[in-house]
Amino acid sequence: MTRIDLSRARWVKSSHSSDGGNCVEFAPEFTATHSLIPVRDSKDPHGPALLFTETAFTAFVTAVKTGRFAMG
Repeated sequence: MTRIDLSRARWVKSSHSSDGGNCVEFAPEFTATHSLIPVRDSKDPHGPALLFTETAFTAFVTAVKTGRFAMG
């Protein structure tokens, strides 16, 4: 397994994140160099990050926008 160094990633908070709520950040510039989009919880910046391909990230965002992951 290859490890990807995210220590210099420029993280961007989702425009749909609320203050103190569910906050998601992503590092879009990684797409140009790694063809991957890292996503993490902004409340846990030293925690794990998920790595999505561009296709998977688009599918994830579409699913969120359409309420597929809506909770109760």
